Amino acid sequence: MSVSTSRESIKNTVKAAADIAQVIGEVVELKRSGNRLAGLCPFHNEKTPSFSVNPQGQFFHCFGCGEHGDVFAFVMKYHRMDFPEALKFLAQKYGIELEERQLTEAEKLQLRRREALYEANEAAAVVYQQCLRHPKLGKVARTYLEQRGVPDEVAERYRLGCAPDPEQAGWSWLADQLLTKGLSRETLVLAGLAVGKERGGHYDRFRSRVMFPLADMTGRVVAFGGRMLGDGKPKYLNSPESPIFEKSRLLFGLHPHREAIRRQRRALVVEGNFDLLSLAVHGIDNAVAPLGTALTREHIRALRGYGDEAILLFDADAAGLKAAMRSIPHFLAEQVEGRVALLPAGHDPDSYVRAEGPEAIATLMAAARPLAEFAFDALVRTHGLTLTGKNKIVAELKELIKDSTQPEQRALMVAHFSEKLGMSPGYFQSGPPAAGRSLPPRNETPIAEGLARLPAQERHLVEFVILYPEYFDELLRVGLMDAVREPAARRLVDLMTRMDDTGARQPEQLLAHVADTEDRAYIVQVLTRGLPYEPGQEQAREMCDVLVRWVRSTLHKQASAELQEEIRRAESLGNKGLLMELIGRKQEMEQKKKGYPI
Repeated sequence: MSVSTSRESIKNTVKAAADIAQVIGEVVELKRSGNRLAGLCPFHNEKTPSFSVNPQGQFFHCFGCGEHGDVFAFVMKYHRMDFPEALKFLAQKYGIELEERQLTEAEKLQLRRREALYEANEAAAVVYQQCLRHPKLGKVARTYLEQRGVPDEVAERYRLGCAPDPEQAGWSWLADQLLTKGLSRETLVLAGLAVGKERGGHYDRFRSRVMFPLADMTGRVVAFGGRMLGDGKPKYLNSPESPIFEKSRLLFGLHPHREAIRRQRRALVVEGNFDLLSLAVHGIDNAVAPLGTALTREHIRALRGYGDEAILLFDADAAGLKAAMRSIPHFLAEQVEGRVALLPAGHDPDSYVRAEGPEAIATLMAAARPLAEFAFDALVRTHGLTLTGKNKIVAELKELIKDSTQPEQRALMVAHFSEKLGMSPGYFQSGPPAAGRSLPPRNETPIAEGLARLPAQERHLVEFVILYPEYFDELLRVGLMDAVREPAARRLVDLMTRMDDTGARQPEQLLAHVADTEDRAYIVQVLTRGLPYEPGQEQAREMCDVLVRWVRSTLHKQASAELQEEIRRAESLGNKGLLMELIGRKQEMEQKKKGYPI
């Protein structure tokens, strides 16, 4: 067996074992829609589900953004893996042993490099945990955690550890241990665990810190965050980005809290790791924290897969206001409801929950205000509504509006904020309007073309075969192709005729073959309305029977009209012999009509 054949065999084995509905269902909330599952697409922003998973065909397709593929394609796209990693991930998940020789040399090299980074981070997490338990090296860290109200069981749950003081353990304490485990110096430097010296050698990046392992959505440790013990700087230090870690995409706490967020349909966003831990100690387990950065669109997109809204629990200071304002365009772009809960002055989530308890946090969350309203009111409190104050507010809002990448969002914000300020939307323009510029003509409603303009009965038939391709062959056998006359309908029927019935007629594959943009949009509209009947149930069967009768009736009318035209021509020519023959054929046609219901 050749390498390529063997590799394809392994791929097919893993694909057969992997349940795509289960794999996707772990990160996207799916609901049954006929013989498919539907949910909000994790690859683009939407409020109406257009993301479809076909468990029978083991593929997914988004009718909104066009992303589609099998279970490998989803894992690679969602988890940012290459194919060898996706293959290994799914093989491990479903207990299938892989032989590394199935991969090409280039694939094996790339896989080994990334696996070495995962291995280094996991080994470091274990060493840091052991250090925290060490009677001498972990004493300062244990005392600090006790003072912060973090019990041992929470430290274990979140795999907290510590990097010891170099005065006690040396400057390359971690790196030296990991080198003895067979990890290379280059891997440790690339993972951000060690820093190379210009003249050779290395030293540990993290020293005298409480360590927080950061896990990706597969649960693997990809980086660390460290909180300084004592007065050193910086207070918080994160791993540098690497081939397996991007801080703009990762939220601390999302992996362990994902099920709680999914149950509550809400995430609580806090600023610091200890804020998150303190909330967890008090039973609030749906919190996440960005890694020292402002919320990004990728962060909010990650949250969207688990809940409908995010509440920002920030300090009532200028930094909190700026952080909230910067996130507004991202929430709008991802169509996630963003709200803000303000903490009392002098408190952060950690101090407040320890002082007042979880009920006080629940009260703040219940009173959380919509993000845009919070930002606007904060600007009014800061600048006032005098002429000068409005000018400053407009200037800040213009910067916010400029950050939005989508024209419809900018237009929405301009309309919203200009109304609240009682000002013309023109004040939010980046510059004065060009001289002599006229208003664009009002858009008229376009005349529907293609499939959308079919006569009612043909449109009904087309929608049925799109939604229920399993009945297509039966309709084809009774003369579907001859019954439809409109060019758009004939194109679709002809296309489906040329596609085989092994799954290629499924709507997701059908879309890939439809070239006309308007027809594609119409098919997407049909599919996103959902199935009116469950496939195979009596209603679908009855509807197919109705359409069979319509096809037969239409063909009969067409043939009858053609025959009647021939009779008319025979009469005009005075050809009695042909006339009698045609009249006989028409009588025979009417007799046949009685043989089946039309």
